[in-house]
Amino acid sequence: MRKTVNILILFLAGVLAILPIIFWGITEIGGVAIMDGERFIIHAVFVFACFAGIITSANHRQLNIEVFNLRLSESLKSTVGSINNGISIAVLTALFFACFPNILTVIDSGDILWGIPVRFLFLALPLMFLAQLVLQIRENKRLLSSLLGLSAGLFVSCGSLASIAYTVFGAESAALTACASMWAAVSAKLLVPFVLAFIVAALFGLPLFIVLLAITYTAFSQGGGYVDVVPLEMYHILTDSSIAAIPLFTVAGCLLAEGSAGKRLMELVRSSVGWLRGGVIISSVLVLTFFTTFTGASGVTILALGPLLSLILTGNDYSEDDAESLITASGSLGILFPPSMAIIIFGVTNIMTVDIFDVFRGAVLPGLLLTISMIIIGVVRDRSKKRIPFSWKELKTAFCASFFELLLPVFIIALYFSGLFSLLQTAAFTVLYTCVLEIIIRRDFSWKGAAGLILKSIPIAGGVLIIIGAAKGLAYYLIDANVPALLTDIVQTYIHSKYVFLFLLNILLIFVGCIMDLYSAILVVSPLVMPIAESFGIHPIHTGVIFLMNMALGFLTPPIGMDLFIASYTFNKPVIKIVKNILPYLGIQCIILLLVTYIPWFTTVLLP
Repeated sequence: MRKTVNILILFLAGVLAILPIIFWGITEIGGVAIMDGERFIIHAVFVFACFAGIITSANHRQLNIEVFNLRLSESLKSTVGSINNGISIAVLTALFFACFPNILTVIDSGDILWGIPVRFLFLALPLMFLAQLVLQIRENKRLLSSLLGLSAGLFVSCGSLASIAYTVFGAESAALTACASMWAAVSAKLLVPFVLAFIVAALFGLPLFIVLLAITYTAFSQGGGYVDVVPLEMYHILTDSSIAAIPLFTVAGCLLAEGSAGKRLMELVRSSVGWLRGGVIISSVLVLTFFTTFTGASGVTILALGPLLSLILTGNDYSEDDAESLITASGSLGILFPPSMAIIIFGVTNIMTVDIFDVFRGAVLPGLLLTISMIIIGVVRDRSKKRIPFSWKELKTAFCASFFELLLPVFIIALYFSGLFSLLQTAAFTVLYTCVLEIIIRRDFSWKGAAGLILKSIPIAGGVLIIIGAAKGLAYYLIDANVPALLTDIVQTYIHSKYVFLFLLNILLIFVGCIMDLYSAILVVSPLVMPIAESFGIHPIHTGVIFLMNMALGFLTPPIGMDLFIASYTFNKPVIKIVKNILPYLGIQCIILLLVTYIPWFTTVLLP
């Protein structure tokens, strides 16, 4: 079964990389419009996301925060594992049945896409939930908690089951309707305790997508039982053309990271600035920033390049602690530069307020400030006497060796910002260019090896896409419940200065960045923040850049910043030691955040 899923996911990855460019050529050069071409591609992304979600679960790579598990005894870990297992099974069971009212009534039976009923494509979502449910039961081997979870899942699914029964048989089930009413009453009275319990479970390792789905499902249950909205919103966000670019950029980033691109770029920067004090530090920060723009996840960059860069830095007499803290602190800088997935998702989430182009423009100067600051503090801490003598010959050799890698960001910026390519087409071009570069030109690996690396990147893309889908339902609920307007009224009642508001906003967002992953924070929190900021007359792009900078800072903020744990794992060091070494970098990033917060010029000067 796993081999079949792997073959299918590789086929879909190929479709996503090739078809956008072919369609562009036929339409722009050949002058022939492709009927439903983009719609077919984004539905291919939807199916890809669902199967990627299965692979992510099978590889135990779903995003989670295991803050307190590290301190528990083995017996307590077993108890917590059983509780999380039961919650996961209950939520996956409930979401599986919540999909079917959409298939039976919401999605038009006459909606055909290239001869394929859209209902058939939508089935990939319940298939994903079913596969994750089977994996959860089979691999955890906790019979009692699995049975309790299944029972709870069936109980809370009574509303969906009643809807299915009525649609299929044309008659209501009194028993199912009574159970559905009971669950609606329970969820209405215990909504807050349920939400708090799910948040606590998240701190003990419950996967974040399960947490988001559990909170959203409970919220919709008490609000009238419209739980079928949850999978429907997942479908809507995962069939957005901008979201479709995410798995492609992730694949390209992983191929680059596994190939020789990092070494080549490192050698180029060393040859150009290695004669300066801190030349190797400059190289490291720039390479880390470059790769995070593609992978979209600072943790991936730290894991992929951390050991290599640490070896290079220490080999140039940089202390081990300073090397590891520099790498950790610089891992998230790339989310402020194109083609950052974080900016893409922020633009999609707030499409009525901001333009993705403008967010890219607004984030450039703050991104440069943060990058330069990491270089400066790294150079200040450099005590080595070793320098690389400058040589035009070596610089020319390094430049020629990395010429094709350097062309990639140039092509991306030129194609996307000129308007010649859409974001999806740019992402597809990036994958094709990377494959040609790494397989044919550099020969870093064969086509078979590339397929293996693409499969290795799937859990990263799958984890991100499923988090995005799970968070979209909660974001929809909060907006539907008029939460942004309520929060705006409360803030305006008690806070009258926009400067005080901005200060409190930074504190809130750093906290959010600690406890939530980047993508769910963007989808859930940013729609709440944007209207409040607008009520104080703050430019939407300014708010957006502040939001993203806080998320990057949250990755590094003790005690539960995600990058701290990833660095601990990568460098085999205690988290407390990572925290201690990173404090100077964290401090300077806070100063730059405040500078950008209170001087809007940094985020608006490049806007049209």
